Amino acid sequence: MAPDIRTLFQVFGRIGVLSFGGPAAQIALMHKELVEDRDWLKEEQFLRALSFCMLLPGPEAMQLATYAGWRLRGTLGGLIAGLLFVIPGALVVAALALGYAYFGNIPWVQAAFVGIKATVTIIVLQALYKVAKRALHHATDWMIAGAGFLCLFALHIPFPIVIAVAGIIGAIRSQNDSATPSDPVVRPKTLKTVIFWSALWAAPIALCIALEAPFFTDIALFFCKLAIVTFGGAYAVLAYMAQEVVSAYGWISPEAMIDALGLAETTPGPLILVTEFVALLAGFAEGGPAVALAAGALSLWVTFVPCFLWIFVGAPYLDLLSSMPRIRGALAAITAAVVGVILNLSIWFAAHVFFGSVGEASLGPVNVIAPDWASLNLISLALALQAAVMLLLLKIGIEKTLLVTAIFGLASGIYAI
Repeated sequence: MAPDIRTLFQVFGRIGVLSFGGPAAQIALMHKELVEDRDWLKEEQFLRALSFCMLLPGPEAMQLATYAGWRLRGTLGGLIAGLLFVIPGALVVAALALGYAYFGNIPWVQAAFVGIKATVTIIVLQALYKVAKRALHHATDWMIAGAGFLCLFALHIPFPIVIAVAGIIGAIRSQNDSATPSDPVVRPKTLKTVIFWSALWAAPIALCIALEAPFFTDIALFFCKLAIVTFGGAYAVLAYMAQEVVSAYGWISPEAMIDALGLAETTPGPLILVTEFVALLAGFAEGGPAVALAAGALSLWVTFVPCFLWIFVGAPYLDLLSSMPRIRGALAAITAAVVGVILNLSIWFAAHVFFGSVGEASLGPVNVIAPDWASLNLISLALALQAAVMLLLLKIGIEKTLLVTAIFGLASGIYAI
């Protein structure tokens, strides 16, 4: 039975507020809330949707939330779920960006986030185990997951290539399977959906061009381009974005870009909200707080409106496509590869949580992250162990655990200051 709108607001609002730690942690949280705790989505529906969202440009976790809302309550449900996933983090990022513009880095905020990040590492590992347990059924699935992880972690093969190859393997493996009936899902008039959301996406860009506002036009076009090329989520495009906004446009300094990435990793919502932070700082430098807020809002619009376009156009056909043997096999293989993707993101995130300095080690084509063990953050490690005890042994809820570890992180930061 589909939840009512009020319940939908409550659950996705909670997900939006607690969605710390990037895509791996956010996918884990949604799996717990939507599959394990409430049975709103079946396991195969969740994994199928996750594989689908991994194929799309833009933040996959936000698009997964939008799909879940659409699945439960149609277009209105998709809007509620998608917006609630973004808005809490966007408000936090806006406040932090303005604070950063006025006062510089804010040590006590980052101190509180030390505890949050430590807790998130445990949430991610717990979810990785559960997703792998449900997604990896055969030896081939394990091989695809392992190969996907090694390709990303050690060989740095582009994410779209890894996903494409996994899909091809799955399609070939399933070519002799029989078709299965799909769930009856009403498909809207696709052309109207494409026209409406495309026009909505393009409207502020056209307005900036018509008003001959070069700064806002540059903001709109640049972040619009990022929304199209961010296959594999924000991690796949952060290096490119950092180079462009610092060197090509000169909007912010290299130090501010590093701080922006750090804050985006620890605030709720999609990691791609770093675009809002950058736009706000660029707008502040251009014309003060009013221009900053306008630039931030513009970056959010051109980044996230296309996510609704992809989902509302493609999601109604997902079940139909998944009933076709080769498509079903391709999505299953992509799901297996996604386990490797989440493992790669988990290791990357944990390394940056527990170590102050993370370099690289190379041997031929192999290039892996190499933390500096002298920079091990014992406070983060202790807080992670505390979170593990609270979550895994004492079964204390995520909210209370995050609150307690944030308080301990803040206390350690104040003491150090």
